[in-house]
Order: sequence, then C-alpha cells, then structure tokens
Amino acid sequence: MKIAMVGTGYVGLVSGACFADFGHQVVCVDKDAGKIEALKRGKIPIYETDLDKLVETNAAAGRLTFTTELAGAVADADAVFIAVGTPSRRGDGHADLSYVYAAAKEIGAALKKFTVVVTKSTVPVGTGDEVERLIRETNPDADFAVASNPEFLREGAAIQDFRHPDRIVVGTEDDRAKRVMGEVYRPLYLNQAPILYTARRTAELIKYAANAFLATKITFINEIADLSERVGANVQEVARGIGLDNRIGTKFLHAGAGYGGSCFPKDTRALFKTALDHDVQLKIVEATLTANDNRKRAMARKVANVLGGELRGKTIGVLGLTFKPDTDDMREAPSIPLINGLIDFGAKVRAYDPIGMEQARKELPEIEYCKDAYECARQADALVIVTEWRQFRALDLKRIKQEMKHPVVVDLRNIYRPDEMAAHGFTYDSIGRPR
Repeated sequence: MKIAMVGTGYVGLVSGACFADFGHQVVCVDKDAGKIEALKRGKIPIYETDLDKLVETNAAAGRLTFTTELAGAVADADAVFIAVGTPSRRGDGHADLSYVYAAAKEIGAALKKFTVVVTKSTVPVGTGDEVERLIRETNPDADFAVASNPEFLREGAAIQDFRHPDRIVVGTEDDRAKRVMGEVYRPLYLNQAPILYTARRTAELIKYAANAFLATKITFINEIADLSERVGANVQEVARGIGLDNRIGTKFLHAGAGYGGSCFPKDTRALFKTALDHDVQLKIVEATLTANDNRKRAMARKVANVLGGELRGKTIGVLGLTFKPDTDDMREAPSIPLINGLIDFGAKVRAYDPIGMEQARKELPEIEYCKDAYECARQADALVIVTEWRQFRALDLKRIKQEMKHPVVVDLRNIYRPDEMAAHGFTYDSIGRPR
C-alpha cells in the first residue's frame, strides 16, 4: 500500500515509521522544511525508544521518505493519514482543529483517484464530518472516503504498542474504505490484533472516552492516596487489593503527583467542552480535571510541610522533569507547577532529568540544571523524585546522603521503600504511605 502521513510529530512519525516497517511505501509530509531536512539526515525531533533505528532502517530500504510537497504524496496514495496537532485552544479548552482543517483542504485539492482520508489525530466527535465537507467543497469531483483511526500509543512504548495493539479502531461505514484499512493493518494479522469497525463518530468518541477513563482512574487512586496518608493505610497495597479484581485491573493505579503529557489533560478538557456544547453534563470528567489540577499545585505544599512549612532560602533538588520516563515530553508535566510553587515559596531549585532538560529549559528557564542526580543532591535541603526514571531506582543512597545538606527525600513516585530509606538515615515522605 502507498501511504501519505501528513504531520511528522509524535503520532505521525511513529505511525509512518511503523507502517513502513510493515512493508508499505510511506511518505511523511510536513510544512516545516527544517524538520524534513533533519529527518532526511536521520535526526529525530522527538525522543522515543528505538524510533531513530526504525526510521534509519526503513529510510535506507526506501520504504520511508520525507517531503514538504503534499500534492505529490497525496496524489499517489491509497490512504492519507492526517496526524497533525490538536492542542487545547487558548481560552476555552476546546481542541484546536485549525491544522486538521487546513490539511483537509490541501488533501482535497490533491486527490486524483479513490483515496481513504484518515483522521489519526485525536479529534472531537463530528470532526470527520467537517473534514469530508471541506474536501468535497475543495474538490467536488474527488473520489474519497473519510475514516477515523485513533491512535492508542503510550509515549516511551509507542513502537511496541503499534506493533502489538490491544485493538485497532476504524470508524467508517464505506466498504471500499474498510478494504483499504484492512490492507493497511493486514501485517498485524498474525498478532491477532482485533479490528473494530464502527461508525465514524463512534470511533472519535472511543478515543476521548478511553483517555478520560484512564485519567479518572489515575485521579481516583491519587485521592485514595490522600486518604491513606490520613488514616495510616498503604495506597500501594490498596491498589493491589482492588486491582486484582478483574473488573478493575492493575493498570493506572499508581499514585503520584498527577497526570500530565500530551493526551490526558487536553483530551479530558476537550471531551468536557464537547459535552457542554451538546448540553450534557460529564460530572465525573469535570471532577477529574479539577482534582488533577489541584493535586499538581499541592505538591509544592507537600514538600514544604516535610521541611516544617518554610522553604524560603532552602535549596530543593528535583529528580525528573518530563511527565513520564522514556520521553522528553514536558507538556503539562507535574514538575512545572511543582517547581513554580517551590520558587513562589522562596526556594532555590536545581534539577536533573536524563533526557528532558533541553525541553525543560523552555518551560523552566530560571532554575539550575545539573549533570546527574548526585550533583542535583549537592547541598540540598530536600530531594524530590518527580519522574520514575530507571536511573533513579537504584541510586547510591549513601552517596546521596553525603551530598545533601539535610537527608530529606520526598518521593512522589513511591520508588523506594520507607524502611530502606529509614535504615539509611533519611527523613522520607512518599505518596499514600505512612512515614
């Protein structure tokens, strides 16, 4: 199959490289000439495990190419995927669909034969209808079908998720489009990945509902963690106890500093706004949004409380800046409100992240960046673990203690055992566990 992937951001680049690895001919299109030239040289604009090798291998084999010229790529394609950004619109929380609609118009003008135009971007219900209308308006004679094919990729494990998906959702009722999409995903047949064909609007809602549910699950266990601290329970054991129930499951029950990233915050907001537009109240989603925002802001107060309520003049070391490990993504990372709160309380902040410091400097230019965890701990009054990078799971605790001014650790990811930290002489606080 010949595939055009419009957009070389996280979703577009990972999807394009994986489709090429299946054996399809893939052209990735982007308006950013600098990005395209960098990709041709093998420079990857995002950090994702093994993505550089996948791009290099398939580009060398001639299955994956990059261009700024959309018309040629679309004219020759069997399927054109729209994988551009849909960030939260400033001021109202709705998804900004301007990039999607601009791409639809350009695609419409370039269509030459029957083509399936696929929205891969996360979009509100009804977006496919508007994409179809814009293409028809741009090119009344075009022979095409519009389908929805939402992505379900976890940052840090995106290639594995693409190759071994829980499900593939395809929203279309057009038989020709179903056949094309079946061929696109045919290489996954041996992996027994189920393809769920639905109406287009249903597929669009599946993506938002999935992310909102997972965000709610995270927020729920975070609130149970707060209660656990007050009553002397252990939230990790609570999570295991409820997660062993197959109706609940163990995933997304890890208490922490709140969810962030490119998907959950904007998608839950967009779903809530869509519901308001249709006069439907999503009270659980609304509460999830509020609780998560409040939680991220409260983490600085948690650090202050461990140090007796006063941070002015104190030095705080922060380990981990990205919203999760194995990515350089800083979008809505809990570290941002945490660090801003610490600074507002008068603290000096120094930080270290294995991958994300270049991106973090754009969000947090006023803090000091360190070369490793031990430099970050040097003369610190407290060390805060924000992101559970593997490098932080086996720190030399004796050396960390020697480096610090005061041996205080606030572990917002529960990666250490309280008894172990106490044995090393630390004042240790974590999430949802007795001190």
